[in-house]
Amino acid sequence: MKSKKFYGGILSTLLATSVVLGGCASSGDDKAKSEDKVTVDVFQYKVEFKTQFEDLIAKYEKENPDVKINVKTVGGGNDYGASVKASFSSGDEPDIFNVGGPSQVEEYRDYLADMSDTKAAKAALDGTLASVIDGDEILGLPFNQEGYGYIYNKSVFKEAGINPEEILSYEDLEKAVKTLDSKKKELGLDAVFALAAKETWVLGNHLANVYIAPDFNHDVVEAFNATSIPFKKANELQEMLDLQAKYSAQPVLSLDYSQQVEQLFALGKVAMMQQGNWTYNSIYDIDPELAENNIGILPIPVEGFEGKLPVGVPQYWVVNKKSDEKVVQASKDFLDWMYTSDIGKTAVMEDFKFIPAYEGYDTEKIADPLSQEIYKYASEGNTIGWVFLGSPIGWQEEVLGVTMQKYLAGDTSWDDAVKFTQESWEKSRK
Repeated sequence: MKSKKFYGGILSTLLATSVVLGGCASSGDDKAKSEDKVTVDVFQYKVEFKTQFEDLIAKYEKENPDVKINVKTVGGGNDYGASVKASFSSGDEPDIFNVGGPSQVEEYRDYLADMSDTKAAKAALDGTLASVIDGDEILGLPFNQEGYGYIYNKSVFKEAGINPEEILSYEDLEKAVKTLDSKKKELGLDAVFALAAKETWVLGNHLANVYIAPDFNHDVVEAFNATSIPFKKANELQEMLDLQAKYSAQPVLSLDYSQQVEQLFALGKVAMMQQGNWTYNSIYDIDPELAENNIGILPIPVEGFEGKLPVGVPQYWVVNKKSDEKVVQASKDFLDWMYTSDIGKTAVMEDFKFIPAYEGYDTEKIADPLSQEIYKYASEGNTIGWVFLGSPIGWQEEVLGVTMQKYLAGDTSWDDAVKFTQESWEKSRK
């Protein structure tokens, strides 16, 4: 049974969201053996900023010729959690990797170095470290802040005569969807939505989260400590899942993230997609005009929480304390430099298109319209917590996401799906 004292007394969160370079990882001893160069192996999940991240690393290596940083990026349509677990199981342990909240912090606790001595930890915004605190130790550094909802094409909405500001309730959204569907041909649309139901994280993490968060007062730590899940808004989740699936490009169960973002939304073939600000770079690469001037974001309607957007820290950087001492220090130094140096801050804001999770940034310079909107929701407190990061390990995708896929395929009823996921949560917490 998981220890309850691990997060006892933690403050609730304010904002509760590949290619191998340089070959395989070496052992910790080998990496620090040379007096001339320390090698740091990074295993990270964010495919959307892979190129920009590698460009920043090249700048760091130029400033620090005694450090070599290798990067492996696994994400998007691939399961990062399973991949990093396999890496540890094989003995090919990274020096820097990512965890997504208290459940994964607990899973990798024996490997996590204390980051409280870093400049970045001291600069982290209030609430952004709550998921990675254990006593006096800070076990990770937040990537950024992210938000998600329904990203929509402003031009399409305008041509269809739809005012997005009037879409608050489920009924409002349903009406807009039916209007768009009735005008598909004249709007040049294949469908209203692109639901990437092949991705269990789209279903089990993000869509489900907005309906599960109220069960735990939007607090990821409360979810982490919960022995059961009430699922009081399960019927609302079903309603929204059905709406997306019915009016989506088909077949939804084979529609992946890349198709959703790059082949459908960015090419103007659908009016909406359930995604977040991390998609901006991909949209921009395909259609800069669309990205810069014609996209907005709508909250997913939840009864009682209309007009609120899910905003949170999607992942944390952690350092493997079992690596060689020099490698551990080099890992911390790089992460510090990325978030606190002038060069790093510029990359975070302008190249990564991140909403910063740290003090010392000029938020007036947030680079893209999606991030600007999300920051506005967050600064005004109109948010829903990212409680899915506090669910039992594997539950959100491997249990809930997969069960939602079975429901869409007609292989299970909704009532049975809900019952099964509730029982799985309780079983995992015994």
